[in-house]
Amino acid sequence: MTMIPDLDIPGSQSTPIIRSDWAAGRLTMQGDSYPENSYDLFDQVIAWVQRFLSDEQRPLALELSLVYLNTSSVKAMMDIFDLLEEAHERGRPVAVTWHYDPRNERIAELAEEFKEDCSYPFAITPAKVNA
Repeated sequence: MTMIPDLDIPGSQSTPIIRSDWAAGRLTMQGDSYPENSYDLFDQVIAWVQRFLSDEQRPLALELSLVYLNTSSVKAMMDIFDLLEEAHERGRPVAVTWHYDPRNERIAELAEEFKEDCSYPFAITPAKVNA
């Protein structure tokens, strides 16, 4: 079993910060996601998730604090959630926690739509907002 390098993708105005922690079994994404080419951005994320799920038997947790997603980012997230669903159906512990700004109802609704297609633990939690 070889660990693949962890992802440490700095965020930009149009791309989320993406970090993985193989040892902890965690993948985090935060920020806006409307890259010019979402496949360039998310292919490496999907590859990391696939590799982790195939090489490890440990739980995998996604911690999301995504604010806005364009259509191609939504498609990439669906692909990631599908991988988690397949792993869950094979008995793997996987979970998603989506933190959202309670002032942004649209992202909470989007997270709810994703959750409807998932049978694994999928928490949608309001983030603390500084007044």
